[in-house]
Amino acid sequence: MAEPMKFEELRVLQAAETVADAIWRQVVRWNPFARDVVGGQLARATDSIGANIAEAFGRFHFGEKLQFLYYARGSLFEAKYWLNRALARELMPAAQVQDYVTQLTDLARQLNNFSATLKTQRRSNPPSKAVREAPVEYAVERADTPTLPETIKTFIALEYALDWTTDAGSPLFAEEELDWLQTIPNT
Repeated sequence: MAEPMKFEELRVLQAAETVADAIWRQVVRWNPFARDVVGGQLARATDSIGANIAEAFGRFHFGEKLQFLYYARGSLFEAKYWLNRALARELMPAAQVQDYVTQLTDLARQLNNFSATLKTQRRSNPPSKAVREAPVEYAVERADTPTLPETIKTFIALEYALDWTTDAGSPLFAEEELDWLQTIPNT
């Protein structure tokens, strides 16, 4: 039997770490004001990409795994924003920013592939319905409190909100977003 993969072995995580560490090495050399205002945000955003990938790996339910990949996606867009600020404020040369943007775009494609793999696994291993119990009706004293079955329905809807009925074919990044990630502002 093959040994299970460790999260440190994920190529998408390794790519996120590479970008985050390279940006860190740049930011620590900036003057204190630039480092505090732009650099700290940029470093946190890029660190957050990998942290959310790692957390996705550690989650049990597919919906939770995908939710953390969506958080990583948001951090990737935030990193692009801060790279644009670094460029506009002349903290990094355009070629260096473009190199980071290219790495982030590649990372975005890897996140798409990772999420697609999770979605495929989810479809091939649907949750068992054999152990589920029927919801029980409870009296509710306050009119604004949902009944237990409504609460259960809401929880199930939230747990499977990223589930495979409406989200099955959608990647984390649309092609338009990948195209946008690849651009840098003309300054």
